[in-house]
Amino acid sequence: MFHLLEKERTIAGPGFNRWLVPPAALAIHLCIGMAYGFSVFWLPLSKALGVSKGLTEAIKCAPNAGFITQLFTRSCDWEISTLGWMYILFFVFLGGAAAMWGGWLERAGPRKAGAVSAICWCGGMLFSALGIHLHQFWMMILGAGVIGGIGLGLGYISPVSTLIKWFPDRRGMATGMAIMGFGGGAMIGSPLAANLMKYFATPTSVGVAQTFVVMALGYFVYMMAGAFGYRIPASDWIPPGWTPPVAQTNNAMITKRSVNVKKVWGIPQFWLVWMVLCMNVSAGIGLIGMASPMLQEVFAGSLIGVQKTFTELDKAQLTAIAGVAAGFTALLSLFNIGGRFFWASLSDVLGRKLTYALLFVLGGLMYCSVPSSAQSGSLALFVGAFCIILSIYGGGFATVPAYLADLFGSQMVGAIHGRLLTAWATAGILGPVVVNYMRDYQLSIGLPRAQVYNQTMYILTGMLLVGLICNLMIRPVADQWFMTDAELAEEKRLAHEKVLDSVIKESGSHEHTSIATIILAWMAVGIPLAWGAYKTFQSALQLFV
Repeated sequence: MFHLLEKERTIAGPGFNRWLVPPAALAIHLCIGMAYGFSVFWLPLSKALGVSKGLTEAIKCAPNAGFITQLFTRSCDWEISTLGWMYILFFVFLGGAAAMWGGWLERAGPRKAGAVSAICWCGGMLFSALGIHLHQFWMMILGAGVIGGIGLGLGYISPVSTLIKWFPDRRGMATGMAIMGFGGGAMIGSPLAANLMKYFATPTSVGVAQTFVVMALGYFVYMMAGAFGYRIPASDWIPPGWTPPVAQTNNAMITKRSVNVKKVWGIPQFWLVWMVLCMNVSAGIGLIGMASPMLQEVFAGSLIGVQKTFTELDKAQLTAIAGVAAGFTALLSLFNIGGRFFWASLSDVLGRKLTYALLFVLGGLMYCSVPSSAQSGSLALFVGAFCIILSIYGGGFATVPAYLADLFGSQMVGAIHGRLLTAWATAGILGPVVVNYMRDYQLSIGLPRAQVYNQTMYILTGMLLVGLICNLMIRPVADQWFMTDAELAEEKRLAHEKVLDSVIKESGSHEHTSIATIILAWMAVGIPLAWGAYKTFQSALQLFV
């Protein structure tokens, strides 16, 4: 079976339809995107040991029991703050794995990378399920957090280079479709996990371990199908009827040459794009973390028709507004997903630099509008601003691979994108730290809860301003950084491109892709995505009822 994973086996013959590749990418991204939805497990896991002993509440650890103690304890339940380390490790190892093994991916091919991603992500979940059964948190950290995080990194970047080569005429749209799947993974996985935990729950089990096993096995089948669905074009392939730009002067921001991934750390444009992504993600991820509590604390009782501040609400009323806030969060996830496809596709028309400028300017206006809409009590303007902001957050993720291909060429764009994802890991720490610190500081000086977020919004606007300046500073990459013809030929040799061309020429095979095959492939990813959108829309309706 292993020889089927070799890059030589993934070359597409004449007649292969490129529209079969995006569903393969979506199949992998929809599975690994569940990383965003792992918080659905925290509450059940925080009382798993107590329930296993027939209790209705968690068995609390000793007050002096720290993180290290909770890694190995079998006598008390884990705290939610401790469980949150799995979420942090997801994105730390995603960025690290993508940066470390991006070059290997370019040479090994997307199919092998996708298969390794499936083994790591699903194997990590199975190992974590065993950790839940044995009540050993270190096993969950190693399984889902570390091994699973490596699978996240490889799976996330596996389709980037391939899609850009299949869609040189629509780079933004192609990568937007795939990365949209990462945003949609939690939209499908969270309600699925909730239903499975409800099904497996018993008086002595919260059902999380069983849910992990079922989801891991299902994800493995889906991801392997996606990996085997990857095909790469011959090196001289171009879309029928498309004419490449005749000269670089036609659009100076889109190069026809390529940069070696080993050189990108020293290129100014790489660090400018790094800052563009880091600032956009820092602002967005910081806002995501405070969206739900901010809605509850700002609008408080008015969300349920009661004229009370947040501190005046009783327990039943707090539960009611929490339900409304859950609908708000669901609505934001829809705009996060939709923005990934919309803004990335728009960048094919406007160009990447102009699109990011528009994202930062529009985003800054929305951030600045939030304090005034909150003060005026306008729920519609408040929610509208957040929806646009989340679409910008998702759009920034989806547009950046095409930006990299424009600047650095398509030969090693997957590896370069992997190194750029260290900006995501940085932003995952920077954004929440700034937001949480400012909130605590504002509360400490006595500001009402409804006003503690105002200064934070202006700080996040400042981050977008930094990103805008960095984006405006980006210029075409200097000639000295591009590979010479000899270096490019050597890189293609290492990537087996000449071998791939000879394989397809010697076989003389012709692949005819039927319309039915394309429809079935898209249904395989479209139906779960539609189901997730439906469940999310149902939850979002609570905001307006």
